[in-house]
Amino acid sequence: MYNCFAMNTKQQLVSELREVAPSLGIKDINPQVEYPADSSHGDYSTNIALIGGKSTGKNPMDLALEIKEKLEERKIAFLEKIEVVKPGFINCWITKEELLNNLINIVKGDGEIIPQNGEGREVVIEYSSPNIAKPFTIGHLRSTIIGDAVANLLEAIGWKVHRDNHLGDWGTQFGKQIYAIKTWGNEEEIENSEHPMKILVDLYVKFHEEAEKNPKLEDEAREWFKKLENGDEEARRLWQKCVDWSWKEFDRIYNELGVRFTENDGKGYGESFFDDKMAPVVSELEEKGLLKESEGAKLVFFPQDKYPPLMIMKKDGTTLYATRDLATDKFRVDQYGKDITIINEVGSEQSLYFQQLFETEQLLGWVKKEQRIHIKHGLYRFKDERMSTRTGNVVWLDDVLEEAVDRAKKLGEDVSNETAKAVGVGAIKWNDLKREAKQDILFDWDDLLTMQGNSGPYLQYTFARTQSILRKAETVNFKSDSIGFKFQSSEITLQSEERDLLRLLTRFADTVGEAAEKYAPQLVASYLFDLAQAYNLFYQKFPILKKEESVRNFRLSLTAATGQVIKQGLSLLGIESPERM
Repeated sequence: MYNCFAMNTKQQLVSELREVAPSLGIKDINPQVEYPADSSHGDYSTNIALIGGKSTGKNPMDLALEIKEKLEERKIAFLEKIEVVKPGFINCWITKEELLNNLINIVKGDGEIIPQNGEGREVVIEYSSPNIAKPFTIGHLRSTIIGDAVANLLEAIGWKVHRDNHLGDWGTQFGKQIYAIKTWGNEEEIENSEHPMKILVDLYVKFHEEAEKNPKLEDEAREWFKKLENGDEEARRLWQKCVDWSWKEFDRIYNELGVRFTENDGKGYGESFFDDKMAPVVSELEEKGLLKESEGAKLVFFPQDKYPPLMIMKKDGTTLYATRDLATDKFRVDQYGKDITIINEVGSEQSLYFQQLFETEQLLGWVKKEQRIHIKHGLYRFKDERMSTRTGNVVWLDDVLEEAVDRAKKLGEDVSNETAKAVGVGAIKWNDLKREAKQDILFDWDDLLTMQGNSGPYLQYTFARTQSILRKAETVNFKSDSIGFKFQSSEITLQSEERDLLRLLTRFADTVGEAAEKYAPQLVASYLFDLAQAYNLFYQKFPILKKEESVRNFRLSLTAATGQVIKQGLSLLGIESPERM
């Protein structure tokens, strides 16, 4: 569970609107409460009167005035003022006392828990899923980062989360890999290499080069994969070696990224785990009349040709991704129950495939439509292809992470290795999570590691600034355990920048809840950027340590609260918050 630190007055206002709506003839409406872009329009705004006017036949302005009157009659403690503006919006202001009480709750660290809207719900979220014996490239990074952040958010609102890494450790490519190792490889060299994966990739590339000259090698590879599926001892031995060599690299990368999985002792259930679980699924498809034969292959044909047919078995009897994915989801439903939600974080180019897969699972009666979710991500594009060492057309993730840390070290003379790692990796994650997953990303080092604007280092630097101020405060007899307790609200006249910062601090809980429900980490990133901007504007405009005690303590409280929320928010995104930069 994550401490929210912020009181969710927005949800309280929604509840109040739900209470008054029926008495005015407004029915079957879920009240929408938004944050006005212009703070002069209040802390919250709702269009309930505009929507309600259509169903009741009332003039929206008249209806808005009636709603305002009803709300005022309820004497809602946290509201200072309610106004109606054309063409029927209702704007609300939070009281100064409520804003300051919320500030105290944040600093004390015993504020409300993030609303547990997901309590009692369970989810398997599959992300990262690189291929054994193939490059762990920057292309796998998006699924890894986004999936991890979504898992964090769902846990924060109370979901029971199973984090799965569905490794590509099965398939015809292993026939090619085994043939290449036996023909051109040196097992001892691979075993002792610091980067065994790169040797395996070179062997895989060589196979394809040689197969172009001698197409019969493809038959050799298919034969080795059939041996693998049939349990041949030598095929299984070399396959296991490939798995072990690959994990040597995967473990290092996941440790660098701070990413974890919960399933199968933290390694996830790879495709090979389902080798003996595919036959029952094929049988079930046949029993339910869903599997048809076409030119020797077996496919699922969808009613009314909703989607192109989905191949389940090749004509030579070997399996495909779909066979293994169906066995995977059947295992999940059997293991976790029929109400389990299953999320796949996979590139948008796989959209059609997942539509076919989800439709098949619904035809089988395993899941309902809302239980299967595909979070789609776009591609990386590169401003400067020379940004990384390249092997063929591959951008190795190792190279990108190393480059990020090296560049982060140059941001300051006293940047430690630990801080450089946090900043470099954080910059890469922020660059991904600050936008919708479906968007492509232009990978630009200058944009990535800037201390200005919407970047990871900017957020981390803002947090480090708050911690620096709090350390300095101790030299003026200010103790962190007294923050929030030594200022009187009557002595505080809120400046507009201070009020803007206070109102932003009240929005954290709701932002986390919305981001989790929409599987949208970018909402948290956008909020944190707004908060950091508001704090830095406040910092530049007002003295903190040189004012009278009550004002000084209030401004230190603002500083401490902002730091806590930034740190918590970055943690949800999988980003560290160094205390010094």
